[in-house]
Amino acid sequence: MKKILVIDDEENIRNLYQAELSDEGYEVITAEDEDDALELLKTESPDLITLDIKLKKSNGVELLRKIKEIDKKLPVIMCTAYDEYKQDFGVWASDAYVVKSSDLTELKEVIKEILQ
Repeated sequence: MKKILVIDDEENIRNLYQAELSDEGYEVITAEDEDDALELLKTESPDLITLDIKLKKSNGVELLRKIKEIDKKLPVIMCTAYDEYKQDFGVWASDAYVVKSSDLTELKEVIKEILQ
């Protein structure tokens, strides 16, 4: 079973992603901030990460850089409610960019494609 780490500061988003992605057959672990995420990276070995760009205590783009320094092959999908970040050079290190929606069809398709 593939393991996904969901990093988002909004509890309702973490819960939604965990429920929906678990229904798709993935093991889902969640982190609300950079510290939790980096600790889980050490202990859990996820196969893929979804990462919010705007976190309360840190910047998702900066966290993306740190994740890629730890494991440059680990796929990261940037998830945000803001479409304008697509042009941010720092986001280009991610494997995909998905605009948040209550309909997770696009996110699920991107995850499936990356993990195949």
